[in-house]
Amino acid sequence: MQIWYRIIMLLCKRRIFVMDMTLRWYGPGYDSVTLKQIRQIPGVKNVITTLFGKQAGERWLPEEIAELKRIVEDAGLGIAGIESVNVSDDIKIGTAKADEHIDNYIKTLQALGEADIHVVCYNFMPVFDWTRSELARERADGSTVLAYNQDTVDMIDPEHMKESVAKMSNGFVMPGWEPERLDRLKELFEMYKDVDAEKLFNNLVYFLEAIGPVCEKYDIKMGIHPDDPAWPIFGLPRIMTGKDSVTKLLDAVNKPYNGITLCTGSFGSNQNNDICEIIKACRGRIPFAHVRNLKYNSPRDFEEAAHLSSDGSMDMYKIMKTLYDTGFDGIIRPDHGRMIWDEVAMPGYGLYDRALGATYLNGLWEAIDKSSK
Repeated sequence: MQIWYRIIMLLCKRRIFVMDMTLRWYGPGYDSVTLKQIRQIPGVKNVITTLFGKQAGERWLPEEIAELKRIVEDAGLGIAGIESVNVSDDIKIGTAKADEHIDNYIKTLQALGEADIHVVCYNFMPVFDWTRSELARERADGSTVLAYNQDTVDMIDPEHMKESVAKMSNGFVMPGWEPERLDRLKELFEMYKDVDAEKLFNNLVYFLEAIGPVCEKYDIKMGIHPDDPAWPIFGLPRIMTGKDSVTKLLDAVNKPYNGITLCTGSFGSNQNNDICEIIKACRGRIPFAHVRNLKYNSPRDFEEAAHLSSDGSMDMYKIMKTLYDTGFDGIIRPDHGRMIWDEVAMPGYGLYDRALGATYLNGLWEAIDKSSK
């Protein structure tokens, strides 16, 4: 294994790897950031977007996808991938509606493939797509960031979170925290009461095997997003938490279409995870990467930081170099940004700090590429 790894590394140094720097855009009517603004970020030619108003389990119609694509292309950009085609809780739990929802998912993937869209990010987290205890923690420089404190989370009654989220979200609908979902929290927790990690994993494998034929026909790469944070919360199982769990999934459905979305912030929420080792273990199976920085305040408390390595606790140069050295040539985007310069936007998804992040990551990549020749 060591010999083959060295051979691959030598071959990689003789190639030029081109990654596609993008920005996440939530679509017309949902995002304060405009396509015109995104187009002015150096090196950003495409967006990662979604039909944000669609409910998990619903089929995306070809004409809806075509209209979204038209809007993006009329602004001089392209769609590099979709984040997310949400997986319904019925699929995750394995209810009587699961096969119906999987059939809708297959039809959606077919429509995306026919629209020449070939990367889909999704997650398999029960109830909550991600969790933070604060959406606007003030930092020393006056910026505000998303933050997580386990002691605070331990005191939260998850069935009464709707009012808190509404107060903290700047009036925006938060992905994974849509009002329709928050209205069903008590019902959802009841539905998951008999779902443990093993059952959740088996339902994920069932889902991936079911969508396999359409993914292979249209060359669609599925990138599962890691759990955020990367450990169980509120008594709910989490199954995508680190190297062992993601390689287990890649082995269980050992097909090129089954990959991961490398989210450095989500994997990095657990300080026991070595991001670069995860990249090496999953090389060739990472179609999409979210690269961002975190600052660890304690094992039970972390907050988002600027993408610059020295502003947080993560070595962004090392992460980008490991992606480069392992042959990454997929889609990348900066992730959660700080709220800076008095911007009012969806927490984590303003323009200014993510634009700085995209430029910084592009600069790292250019330096790594030129120094490798």
